[in-house]
Amino acid sequence: MQSRILLALAHTAIFFFLIVPASAQSDQADESLKLREEVQNRGWLAYSSRSENGTWDIFLSRPDGSQRQNITNSADYEEAAPRFSPAGDKLMYRRLPKGTTINHDQWGFQGELATCNPDGSDPQILGGEGDYPWAVWSADAKKIACLTKKGIQIIDLQSREIEKQIPRNGIYQQLAWSPDEKWFCGTANYKNEYWTVVRMNIETSEINALRSYQNCTPDWYPDSNHVILSSRPAGQAGAKGYGYTQLWEVDGEGKQHKLLYGEDGLHIYGGAVSPDGAYVIFTRCPEDGGGAEKSGGTLCIIRMKDTPMVGGESPDLRQLHPDAKSGPMIEIDKGWEPHWTSAEIKAAP
Repeated sequence: MQSRILLALAHTAIFFFLIVPASAQSDQADESLKLREEVQNRGWLAYSSRSENGTWDIFLSRPDGSQRQNITNSADYEEAAPRFSPAGDKLMYRRLPKGTTINHDQWGFQGELATCNPDGSDPQILGGEGDYPWAVWSADAKKIACLTKKGIQIIDLQSREIEKQIPRNGIYQQLAWSPDEKWFCGTANYKNEYWTVVRMNIETSEINALRSYQNCTPDWYPDSNHVILSSRPAGQAGAKGYGYTQLWEVDGEGKQHKLLYGEDGLHIYGGAVSPDGAYVIFTRCPEDGGGAEKSGGTLCIIRMKDTPMVGGESPDLRQLHPDAKSGPMIEIDKGWEPHWTSAEIKAAP
């Protein structure tokens, strides 16, 4: 555990040495240490990471990277994509056969749905291979919503009965349920355009576009009025003309768009907002998709008040966003699909 933290600190130091002017390096390093101290006791992170035996497992750590622990620790399965329940008293993830390659676009259809206590104890398997696709928690964790071919289904976890089914209306992956339970959002085909993130009114099934053209992996802010998502704006020069994926904030009407973090040469995925709305966690990875097919990306945390932020030299991106800041940012671990809870978790025996 200590070696991982020391490595993260070393990476942060190298990052500042290479791209920040010498006169500002000391201040930036101090600010990064302050940020690490700020988040240290603000709950827990859950994320997928490669274990020593090479399989994907679910790990917990404090938001500063300390107290890291493998809570599934299975050599016979690949476990990935953890999500805390809203109260932080349960954890949901996908369990796949050992050796399965996790598809960064299709993982919600892969493997079995599993739940456990937040310390990894009392694991339960719900259904079989491919059942309960793209499952997400209700506010009280007594129900889940799933994105099926028949429609979006709301299912009671105790009885396993379908309580409600509504049309998908083009949503095909990455379902998310707002904290106030009034909205879904997801990646959709909308008005003949792929990779559009949309918002759906659960009561009426009406949808509106939040952001069009090359967008994915949406998640809700605590206020249920904003969405964080990954976006690859058109017209970028890098990555063979396709550009690099950035992290953006969009309001529920799809009218106000704000860059949160971008960096030329790296793709930004796995964006999630801390329970208090004050911080953002994400992965930085040179590979499109966030590295699910390999070993993930670098888990990073920034302050919401320091956004918009641009990393690295990124001259073109800085020209497009002249108000963007340069830091601070801290690196936590190597992983994929992080999630954050404010609940306190005690380690299982």
